[in-house]
Amino acid sequence: MDQLNLINQSTSILITLGVSLSFIFIGFFYSKKHLGLNNYLLANRSVGVFSLTSSLVASALGAWILFGPASAATWGGIGAVIGYALGTAFPLFILIYLGEKFRKNYSKGKTLIEVIRIRYGKKLFKLILFLSIFYMTIFLIAEVTAVSLLVKYISGTSLWITAGLVITTSLIYTLYGGLRASLFTDNIQFIVFGLLLLIVFSNLISLNLGEFNFDYISQNKPHLLSSKYLPNFTAGLTFFIAVAATNLFHQGNWQRVYAAKNGEVLKKSLIFSFLIILPIVFLMGFSGLIAVSKNEAVIPDLAFFSLILNEDAIQLSIIIIILGISLTVSSIDTLINAISSLIIVDGNKIFKVKKNYLKFSKHIMIFLSIIAFLIASKGLSILYLFLLADLLCCAAVMSVFYGFYNKKFSEKKSYVSIIFGLIMGLLLFPSPDFSKSILVGIIFPTNMFPDFISQSLLFSSFIIATFAPLIVWKIKDYGIRD
Repeated sequence: MDQLNLINQSTSILITLGVSLSFIFIGFFYSKKHLGLNNYLLANRSVGVFSLTSSLVASALGAWILFGPASAATWGGIGAVIGYALGTAFPLFILIYLGEKFRKNYSKGKTLIEVIRIRYGKKLFKLILFLSIFYMTIFLIAEVTAVSLLVKYISGTSLWITAGLVITTSLIYTLYGGLRASLFTDNIQFIVFGLLLLIVFSNLISLNLGEFNFDYISQNKPHLLSSKYLPNFTAGLTFFIAVAATNLFHQGNWQRVYAAKNGEVLKKSLIFSFLIILPIVFLMGFSGLIAVSKNEAVIPDLAFFSLILNEDAIQLSIIIIILGISLTVSSIDTLINAISSLIIVDGNKIFKVKKNYLKFSKHIMIFLSIIAFLIASKGLSILYLFLLADLLCCAAVMSVFYGFYNKKFSEKKSYVSIIFGLIMGLLLFPSPDFSKSILVGIIFPTNMFPDFISQSLLFSSFIIATFAPLIVWKIKDYGIRD
């Protein structure tokens, strides 16, 4: 990644340290008054509309929004922008119905995995537990990597310094105060990055007033808006399915479902969050369309920054660093607490030994955070691994949630259909260079398949993984017991 070096390394470290320490202080101060396991896991099931809304938004909008949507737009066009925005926001809309159903039928629940165990059984429970922890760990790595690259891009600061500071900060106050600390700091972070986003967007639009519109894109890159441009369709649907599916398995969302004071609070908070998240992600993606229309050689990951940062944008670069750290910490504390809650609530169903699972979960999170730190310090792209995690969720999403509406849908059928969908999806899942897959290019030559499939392997793999389980649904159990 190129570097601008708008500010020096010492300044960026001081900014990172200052923001990080402020969240530690806030988290410690507030959580001292709200200790206990029920507060740690679910904030005593007493969270109001503002607190729940701000936490949902703060948790959903990590540092990835500064990179992902704009990057996807540079090659996926308007379809990728719409798909990314809807995929991020739509699960909140679904949770209006699923959340209320779960709160009513599984009123004492704490995690999605716990509810799956009650509904289905131990076999499916273990599979989804692994899937959820794997996905959220990848998400954790992605967030730390993104903010580390951002700070390095602006100031040249070594990746390991930023990664170490944000991870340590989030661990300290989240492992101490749990969900209550996470919620309160999310409220502060929501206000902070809300103001910062307004500043950034106002600068973006003022600097590109004549360019920030559809007419400019249609004049310079008309294919990005064309319905005949294949990626507009494939990228949009891929991002929608992948992001929506993974967010439905995000334990951080389910913690907040059960933390709401009542069903009405939950409904209002989810609607407000949907209405806030959707336009933010869309505008970030739209900036990528503008960036590639101005400069077709723009680096996709830097598309958004190319529009607003130059050698004179020192003050704005400081604001973006603060914004990036706030976004990252708000997502990391959610992920840490979410994974901890899974281990605390569901760990004793896996590990048949007596132990303090609260303490055990903290040890596991420290271990996972060290892994995240090591990977983020290398600056490696984790996109491919992230896509693999998305594939796992796509294969599971329909079979898991369908069973909550059809009581006759068995654990065995759900388990088999997920495995079948995953295998079929993996056969088409592209290699790291996206040129071939196990089925297309390795087992069989590429020219045996239609261009639509061979040129859209990622899209094909996600579609197959998501809908192939429906084939198993049609197979009768023939009296086979689970």
